Amino acid sequence: MLKWMQVKNLALVSLAEMEFGASFNVVTGETGAGKSVIMSGVGLLLGARADKSAIRIGEERCEVCGEFALDAATLESLKDILEDACIPVPEEGTLLVRRVITPSSSRNIINDSSVSLQTLRKIGSFLVDTHSAHESRYLFDPGVQKSMVDRFGHLHKELSSVASCWEKLSAIRREKEEFSSTLPSAEEHFRLKRDAEEIGKAGVRSGEDELLEEKHLLASNAKNIIETALYCADSLSESEDSLSSRLGEIRRSLTALAKFDPVHGEKFITSVEEISLLVNELSSDLMAHADSVEMDAGEFHAMEERLGVLQTLKRRYGPTLDDVLAHYDTISNKIDAYENAEEKRKKFLQMEKEANTELVEKCAVLSAARKKAAAGIADAVMKELKKLGFLRSAFAVNVKDSVPAADGADEIEFLFSANPGVPLMPLKDVASSGETSRVMLAVKTVLADADHIPILIFDEIDANIGGETAICVGREIGLLAKKKQILCISHLPQVASFAGTHFMVTKHSDGEKTTSYVAKLDGKARVQEISRMLGGGKEALKHASAMLDMNKE
Repeated sequence: MLKWMQVKNLALVSLAEMEFGASFNVVTGETGAGKSVIMSGVGLLLGARADKSAIRIGEERCEVCGEFALDAATLESLKDILEDACIPVPEEGTLLVRRVITPSSSRNIINDSSVSLQTLRKIGSFLVDTHSAHESRYLFDPGVQKSMVDRFGHLHKELSSVASCWEKLSAIRREKEEFSSTLPSAEEHFRLKRDAEEIGKAGVRSGEDELLEEKHLLASNAKNIIETALYCADSLSESEDSLSSRLGEIRRSLTALAKFDPVHGEKFITSVEEISLLVNELSSDLMAHADSVEMDAGEFHAMEERLGVLQTLKRRYGPTLDDVLAHYDTISNKIDAYENAEEKRKKFLQMEKEANTELVEKCAVLSAARKKAAAGIADAVMKELKKLGFLRSAFAVNVKDSVPAADGADEIEFLFSANPGVPLMPLKDVASSGETSRVMLAVKTVLADADHIPILIFDEIDANIGGETAICVGREIGLLAKKKQILCISHLPQVASFAGTHFMVTKHSDGEKTTSYVAKLDGKARVQEISRMLGGGKEALKHASAMLDMNKE
């Protein structure tokens, strides 16, 4: 439920605070007093787009705050939305919503976390269902009528099955379309075959070019490498003045030293011998490397030719050799698709046929459930319409076969007749605005148990009715309020008298500014307001008092 709302500087309202009741809340007041501002405030809490014209003249910004108390079921349904918006799920089940609107921006805050307008709207769609007498065409929408039947019948499982089959079929069709659109032409197939043959004939291997380039660099500088290696090996151990010869002289000197200083002499001799061993090993390695570098002209020429082939492939299909290989895989798949297109088309047709058969079967199950639900909702709405003054009216729900789609294979239409002897016709073609409002109220009452939305807003749903019918409407809203929280703007005393919580909007002007005020009415003040709505005077006061006594919750 919406526990309270505070409005600052919105239109004609400077400051208004409202603590709502859990059942039937009504807002009344003279025409033009600013009752619609209250609904505008609630709308902003639910994500309605803000306009700078909504800011009270002379003020820099307007602000609307409200607190929603949620039951466990509603909180669970909002869990994913809250988590996606990085809002901690409140353990106490309370959402504090705040909108701050300036001429250049709008801030949306839930429980101290900034959120997008889209997130606010998503949350609002789970909390509040709004109906206005000026938006009665809402009930004429075939999609809305279908949704109402599905909600009444609790057909979530059947709808989900159909939607899943539809998505499966759609995915197959998308894949088939993509296959057809990307299938190469005969000319392109010829070119692709030529390219594939060129790459395949080359026998390309990943990383082959890098290894060849290393070998080519080595072979290109073979003479210098051999000469340098042999020179170094000669300097280490082969020449008369080699490092190995000089180390031998040093060892002989240290042998003499060891006679006088045996401890240090032996240590130094050991070190020299280790160095001599390393020098000889290095010399041998250099000689071996010089031998390995030798390459004949034919091998070098073959290497250069191979590098030339790889460079050509990289230039045409690269830039890297891995790109060449990836290109080969891609064109091979296209060639395969072209050469096996007929077989692939047959496979798509079979898959599409099987998926369509499954969809038709699931749609048939949904249709049967819808027809049962349609009969049930029609009977239930008829009972409610009788309570609302349509004693001899008729209401039916027509379910017709249609082309299978994501929401089934049915067209659903509400049929209505307000008078006996008049055939049932589409509601949109025969119902007046007053009749549509009552049909809407009947449907909302029937759907009260099926819908999980906890708050209903009726904005002058009682327009164009009066007398005994108005009493019936008020009574039905009162009964509906036992299951849902109701916020209702009304101009009828018969309706207002059924409310458990009554707010009155008044407008005052000091000659420079006009301001709307909201007051919660109790006792004599409420009797006075109902009396005013009845026309005023002593008899109206008596009548108002009697109405309130009669309609106490």
